Amino acid sequence: MDRLRAMAAFVAVTEAGSLSAAARALGEPLTNISRMLAQLEAHLGCALLHRSSRHMVVTPAGSEYLETCRSVLESVAAAERRIAGQVDELSGDLAITAPVLFGRMFVVPLLARFLADYPRIDARLLLVDRVVEIAEEGIDIAVRIGELPDSALLATRVGSLRLVACAAPAYLERSGTPAMPSELTRHDCVTFANLPGGTRWIFRSRRNGRKAVRVRSRLSVNTADAAVAAAIAGVGITRVLSYQAEEALKAGKLVPVLERFEDTAVPVHLVYGAARSSNARVRAFVKFAAGELRLLPETSSGKQARRKLSPS
Repeated sequence: MDRLRAMAAFVAVTEAGSLSAAARALGEPLTNISRMLAQLEAHLGCALLHRSSRHMVVTPAGSEYLETCRSVLESVAAAERRIAGQVDELSGDLAITAPVLFGRMFVVPLLARFLADYPRIDARLLLVDRVVEIAEEGIDIAVRIGELPDSALLATRVGSLRLVACAAPAYLERSGTPAMPSELTRHDCVTFANLPGGTRWIFRSRRNGRKAVRVRSRLSVNTADAAVAAAIAGVGITRVLSYQAEEALKAGKLVPVLERFEDTAVPVHLVYGAARSSNARVRAFVKFAAGELRLLPETSSGKQARRKLSPS
């Protein structure tokens, strides 16, 4: 068995989503792809993929091996470029994911500058308001907002954000302005499903400590844009990251409430697999993005720190 070809086939299958799509991408007969995967699984003594008539899912062992395959193939490609006398300029593909609005406002502009500095790198940017499984979806680097759970991933903190509770002036005129977090129980609220806690809002400040309150969700939405739009329409009080409501706040369409109870930073990290930390493109982007994001007003309080998120 040609181990490198088999590794490349496995990576292609996970990225293409099926054996037939991988065969087309590699220009190989479907039978070759199937045979190489079977030989690879027999050599390792475990299943790398769970297959059915409709779905193909990477196994836990497969996810771990996938990172190793990508690292090995990248190292071989880099060595071949050096031996062939090519310049040391960084080249190849880079896949990044980020939350939709944060990505549109911050990641797209910095990525444009990064690509201008590295003309031989091609990038893929996935903007979604969900936690992406980076190994399974072929992602090199993920932007994560909020406290990170324990995992085997590496993380570089690049800044911090803050939460803001806000409502339309018309709603506050009609229902009153809460003076304490506990008063939110008497208000209509618009909850954002992608924020931790859902209907349990936790306020933290250095002066007033920690205040937790279970709010009444008059409307639950799954995107920050929808939460902000609903608040502007007068549905109730919402609580989002400050950059998500920045335009509405500046325009006076929303006004902040309970500000003195909320001044704790929400961390922003770049997250990547351990096997990707040796990839020169990943290292270059993390360094570049960390420097760029720390210059933004919203994230200027963050300090860069690389750490491994190990299971407790």
